[in-house]
Parts: sequence; structure tokens; C-alpha cells
Amino acid sequence: MEVAARSGSLSSFEQLRYAREIIELESRTLAQVAGRLDRQFCRAVEYLLHCRGSVIVSGMGKAGLVGQKIMATLGSTGTRSHCLHPAEAVHGDLGRIDRDDVMLMLSQSGETEEVVRLLPSLAEMGVPIVAITGRGDSTLARRATVTVALGPLTEACALGLAPSTSTTAMLAVGDALALVTSKMRNFRREDFARFHPGGSLGRKLSKVEHCMRPLEQCRLASVEDTVREVFVAAGKPGRRTGAIMLIDEQDKLRGLFTDSDLARMFEERRDGELDDPIGRVMTDGPRSVEIGSMMTDAVAVMAERKISELPVVDQAGRPLGLLDVTDVVGLMPADFSDRSESEFDGRGENVPPAA
Repeated sequence: MEVAARSGSLSSFEQLRYAREIIELESRTLAQVAGRLDRQFCRAVEYLLHCRGSVIVSGMGKAGLVGQKIMATLGSTGTRSHCLHPAEAVHGDLGRIDRDDVMLMLSQSGETEEVVRLLPSLAEMGVPIVAITGRGDSTLARRATVTVALGPLTEACALGLAPSTSTTAMLAVGDALALVTSKMRNFRREDFARFHPGGSLGRKLSKVEHCMRPLEQCRLASVEDTVREVFVAAGKPGRRTGAIMLIDEQDKLRGLFTDSDLARMFEERRDGELDDPIGRVMTDGPRSVEIGSMMTDAVAVMAERKISELPVVDQAGRPLGLLDVTDVVGLMPADFSDRSESEFDGRGENVPPAA
């Protein structure tokens, strides 16, 4: 009962006020830490940048958990990295460290017993140590090759004890080290894509050939065929795309004819055009992307032009596949994907819904 009573001791208003105070305190602290960065930070970046082995991240308790996130950020932005638990290190895992590695050690106090116990062994191995710590005069700071000191911090915990502000600051400095090092490497979007092949992020960062429907699954016809001939002969197994790519005598993409175009012909009672060459009624010179383009660029084109189909062509302009909005709708910005697919045709025109 005492626990229940204590848990309800703050009203909703007071809970929100306290939460905002915590976040504001941590925000102010981050600004202070940013202002304290000096040449030591730049030296730390140099060690990470020129590391010929791996950056080994180590910390105890909450600092160790922060270290795992920093390690993941380093690894995904071009700096090979691993984590090492300091307690396990003194029981044999020091064998995982090579003199070409760089140790990134985290400790707010700089006096964490398990961390300090590693320092003589690392010195003997000749492994450089980059320290992130609160106190510039701590044991860790004095023995490290480079020290990025956070300076005096006030924990956001009401008792002033639970690591909160300090871990936020440690994480922010770790992110800064990783991302500045990445920028120094000239780490590009293509490099990032190589390390992130999975999920919607991986699809955004992949190339169009990895997401497009290949030519054998697309509807393709000649500009000389009639509309009727095209729709009789252009069936494909599986889910069909909403557009037919039209090619000339050199097999180059000349136009696009969509299901919306066909529906409009019937709505406007232009049945006589069904036996005309489709080249007369197609969208001439449709927007396309070259093979090898990034999905981010292709999705941006589809969203900007409000088009549902985007042909993928080779350098000579011959179609190789098609991106359909139903395959990439999850990658579209909200103002696009909130609309129904039927609102757009292949020409990028807004089509009013049928009455």
C-alpha cells in the first residue's frame, strides 16, 4: 500500500512539469558540454580516423550501455568498432585487443574500478586510450592518451544519483566523435547504404534495380500498336503495373500509357481511338531514371511529380524495369502516401475521383 500511495503522489500536472524540468536540464547541460569541447576532441577524432584496427568501446554499468550505442553508430558510419566489457577483459578478453586498435573508454567518475584495472595492461600493450569522462583530473583522464572531459554535471535524478544527465552528455559526445570522424572519412550516402540493406531505410538507400519490377514482369508494347492490340496482348502474370511502357523501333522508351488514360478514354466516349496507334494518345517522353540511381532520388521524383509509375532505363534509354507506387508507397512522404493510388496517373496529373 505504501508503494501504491507513493506512486500516486504526483498529479498529472506535476508529473509533466517534472518531466519537462528533467529534459530542459539535460538540454542545458548538452549546450554546456558543447561549449567545453576543445582541441582534445580533435585529437580524439584523429585517433579514431587513423585507427588501423578497431575502435574498442568499453565502460561499466550505464556507461557500458551508452558505449554499445556509440559502438553501433561508429560501425554504421564507417569506423570498425566492437564493445569490450571491462570485467570480462581482465578475465581473458584482453586477448581480443590488438596494438592497432584504439580503446574508447567511458566513465563519468574516471575512477570506475573495473575500468581503472585495465589501464596498466593497455599501457603495456601500447594501445592508445581515448577517454570520455566527467573529471579531467581523474585516474582515467590522467592515464589516457586523449581525454574529452565533460566537466561538472548535475544529474537530473531527484536524488542527484542515478546516471541521467551524465549518460546523455556521454552519448552526445560519442555521437559527435563518430559523426565527425565519418565526415572526415568522406563517408557517403552510398557507403551508408552498404551497411544498411534491411528494412525501409535499406530500401531507401538501395539502388533502383533492387526494388524495381524487372522487364519480364512489366507491360511493354510498340508505339505503332493500336490501343486495343496493346491491351489484348500486354497481360503479365502476377500483380500488374498500372502502366504500359511504349518503345520505338530502336527499343527506346518513347511513352507511357496508364490505366487512368484508358479509363479517361471511356469516360470521354473516345471509343474510336481504341483502334488508333497508341503513340497518338500516350504520354510522350515520360519521366524516367537510369539504372544505378538511388531509391531516395527515384522516390523524390515520384513524390514531386505525383506519379504512380517510374520507368527505369539504361544509358541508351531502353527500359529495364518499372517502379510502381504500390511497391514503394511506404517510402513516400506522408502527403503523398495519404492519398489513394487512383488519384494519380502516369503523367503526374491529379485525376478527379469518379462521381
